[in-house]
Amino acid sequence: MPDDGLFPPTRAAALQRIAAIRPAAYARSRNHLGGAVTRLSPYLTHGITCATEVAATVAAHHPLALGDKLMMELGWRSFFHHVARHRGDGLLQPLHAGPRPEGDYAPQLPDDIRQARTGVPAIDLAVRTLYTTGWLHNHARMWLASYVVHVRGVHWRAGADWLLAHLLDGDRASNHLSWQWVAGTASHKPYLFNAENVARYTDGTHADWDSRGSVIDTGYDTLERWARGQAPLPPARPLPADQGVAEPTLWHQPPPGLALAPLPAAADLAGRTVRLVHPWALAEPDGDAGAAQPGPVTLGVLPAEALARWPWTAQRWAFVTTRLAAITPQLVWAEAAPLQATLARAARVLTVDHPELPAAWPAAWRQAPTPFLPEPAALCTSFSQYWRLATRGISGLDALPGWPAPTQARLF
Repeated sequence: MPDDGLFPPTRAAALQRIAAIRPAAYARSRNHLGGAVTRLSPYLTHGITCATEVAATVAAHHPLALGDKLMMELGWRSFFHHVARHRGDGLLQPLHAGPRPEGDYAPQLPDDIRQARTGVPAIDLAVRTLYTTGWLHNHARMWLASYVVHVRGVHWRAGADWLLAHLLDGDRASNHLSWQWVAGTASHKPYLFNAENVARYTDGTHADWDSRGSVIDTGYDTLERWARGQAPLPPARPLPADQGVAEPTLWHQPPPGLALAPLPAAADLAGRTVRLVHPWALAEPDGDAGAAQPGPVTLGVLPAEALARWPWTAQRWAFVTTRLAAITPQLVWAEAAPLQATLARAARVLTVDHPELPAAWPAAWRQAPTPFLPEPAALCTSFSQYWRLATRGISGLDALPGWPAPTQARLF
């Protein structure tokens, strides 16, 4: 189960984190493991809050400009989703050639990485932290990805799929494109790190991360040759099996003990407006949706096709379903065809559109969310291009779409 002290699945917890943001401290220290990071990613991924609300709330209490680091990091999330909208499942393939031929990489993640017994403290602690909390600091994610791809020679897709499954904030666009950036298939060069880099960004206060004396205690020239296939990769030296940890179970369908309701009868929804609340839109689903009496019906839906393809840990199931139970009167696990049959006689069906929704959910159901930044018409191939086009003509935060943000994020 998730550590509710770290990530309570509530809107109050999201608002508390937003209130604690100090943009100057964030800009100064965000790359350090002990830095003033927001830890808002699970709440953003699951739609409990949104980037516009974060920026508006912070700007109401602190100086904040469009070019500040907090705004640009929120912009990176928007950029990844911009790429995903244009490429779809194409983001699961290399965006361009990397430093080595695709066939040079191993297709499977080794057990010693999965079990946190590589013998590299920064990697093993990152994996243990991931399994315990469902979250990792961004720098730890980069170290983990770089080690997997450039030191162990594993294909980025194997690592990206594995990490996505264990993250509480797992977002396919952000996760897989970040792995491609590290791998060098979405960037001009591979991202490399060594033990000195770990020491720098753990500030000497996180002794467990100290990786001096391990395989990554080497120079960048050596790392570069490994990454480009110009020198043999170092041999793996896994710790004994009894020094590792078990990888958490992944669930393609609801874990045992989860209370779910059957789909309502189609006759009970005839002539009604039905609001579908799904795992990526967990804002407050109230307000009049414009239906005649009797009022709108709110239905929490776990889309079977999406979750069968991309499984979750029990942590994430608990986070999402606890929130769904708090904001919807009934929660169902449904494939697209039975759901459409159930809703066939409804007067109107509303839901927030999201890339993870099954393709079979009709377009007529989907309501486009207000974007954080204006959407460029054509695919941008770099963040700098995206940022330049998305912010063109915007002189201040109040010119952003959806500004000012509502005092409480809502679905409709």
